Formats: sequence, C-alpha cells, structure tokens
Amino acid sequence: MSKLKGLLLTEGMHGMISQVEGLAKALDLDFTHEKIELNNFWKLIPPKFTPIKEFVFKNKINQNFDIVISCGRKSVIPSIFLKKKSKNKIVNIHIQDPKVSLKNFDFIVAPEHDSIEGKNVITSKGAIHYLRENELNENANYLKHLIKKEKIVTLIVGGPNKYYDYNEGIINEIFLKIKKNFIEKGFQLILIPSMRTPEKIIDLAKNSFDNDQIIIDEVDKKAYLSSLKLSDYIVVTCDSTSMISEAAMTGKPIYIAQMPPIKQNKRFKKFFELFKNLNIVKDLENSIENWNYEKLNETDRISRYIKDHIKNYDFS
Repeated sequence: MSKLKGLLLTEGMHGMISQVEGLAKALDLDFTHEKIELNNFWKLIPPKFTPIKEFVFKNKINQNFDIVISCGRKSVIPSIFLKKKSKNKIVNIHIQDPKVSLKNFDFIVAPEHDSIEGKNVITSKGAIHYLRENELNENANYLKHLIKKEKIVTLIVGGPNKYYDYNEGIINEIFLKIKKNFIEKGFQLILIPSMRTPEKIIDLAKNSFDNDQIIIDEVDKKAYLSSLKLSDYIVVTCDSTSMISEAAMTGKPIYIAQMPPIKQNKRFKKFFELFKNLNIVKDLENSIENWNYEKLNETDRISRYIKDHIKNYDFS
C-alpha cells in the first residue's frame, strides 16, 4: 500500500517545523512543506475575522495530498480553505490553538498548558516534535572529536520573543551559573544556538567562556542532535517550550535557565509547572543534582491515536 501524502503548512519557524514534521514522520506520510505567506492586509487580521478565501494567502497549492498538518496563525485559513475545496476529502490537523471554531479541523493537537477542550482535541504534554532516538545515535560522533572532558553540559539558547527580551545582564547571569555549576566542576560546555539567537549573544558567549568550551555559532542540526546525545546535563533557556520538549525525549536532567518575563507569561508558567511535576525539569540555580524520569515521546502516542481514527477514512 502506498503512503498517504501530506502537506505541511507553517510560518517557517523551527518550533513549528519540528512539530508538523514530527507528526508527519510518525504518521508515515510522504510529505511536502509549504511556508505560508499571507497577503499584506490579512497579515494584520486575526483568523476568526478572516474570510475562508484563496486571496488571503499568496501560496499557489496545486499538489495532491490526503492530510494537511498546519501550525501557526498564518496557516489556519489555508488549512480550512483546502479542506473545503476538497469537499472534505482530506483530513486536516492543526497544531496549537487555531483561535477559530475547532469544528474547522478533524483534529487539534494542543499542549496541556493551552487549556483547550473539544471532542477533536488531543492534548500533549509539552510540544510534539521531529526528534527520534535513532537520529541522536546516528549523529553522536559529529561533535565527539571536540570533546576533551568526561562530563558534558549542553546549553541550548533560544532568542528574544514577546515574553523575554534577552538583555545582556540576564544572559551574563545565566553564563555565570553555567561556569559555577558545571565548568568549575569539570564539565565541558556545548552551546547550541537556535534560529532566533542574536549574534551578539553568541559573541557574548565566546567572550565569556574559555577556548576549551564548544560554542556552535550557527544553526547546525547535526550539532544539536550530537549535543543531546553526548551531554550528561541539558540547560535550555526558558523562552522555548518546543526545545525543552525536544530535550525531554532524552531522559536526561534538564535545567531551565529562567529570565524575568517582560509581560504576563501564564502559558509558560503552566508548562514549567507540568514538566516539574513530571520530574523532567528544574530551574537553574546555584547547585546541581542528578535525577531520572521517563523519556517523553508524545509524538508517537498522538500519531497512534490519529492512525487509529483515520484507518477507515475514504481518501478517494
């Protein structure tokens, strides 16, 4: 039997791509990815006030597909439009809160901390993602030639968003905690940036840490995967629930490098509370400890649920 065809719709950000690709892989789809661009006026309008019309978005989507997986505000209207255009002959899945009627989608995949309820809502503990154990194993040696010490700590750095501004004073405090808690205790650091990490933060890291530490200065997926496999501890900045969720598939102790929020961050607080209750994370303070937890693999669990519910679906 040939694979079902998937169309992935996102705004092109790492966290969104990780979620839609992760679910597509787990569903064993033959998929293509479309970065959605809205026409100028509609960029400013919330989805609930936007017409379900093709003129809203710039993309010309002509390929055949069976399942649409969308993530992000800009992808909401295109997904609903394609569902209607197909006369309901496709399955559409939206990840995160679409901010429109949930009835527009066959499935909504949303993290528990979003507090969304509905018959077609599947909740996840944290964000689903694209990482797989075999990928970590395959890329383990990518950074191994740079390793000089037996103990490794990986620091995964996000970037400014509407909740966290990444001022240098706060980043310096985080770097100081990394030095005191890990480097001064014989650990070697691997610093991994994301697409949102400002160059000035990478430069600050190069000036803050000695030459024995590994500072990756560009987005490098192989380095990211290798660091997750090689590390004994993982520290992730608090601005990215997706990167924290990805790290949780390792089963390794994860510290969250907290920053003072610049606006109300209720969703983040609920996420941190959930992951602390699951014994996955602790806040980065002035000491370290060791602990274990069950590896988190929400993507496979959710994909099994969806597979079971669409196995008799008529895609013809």
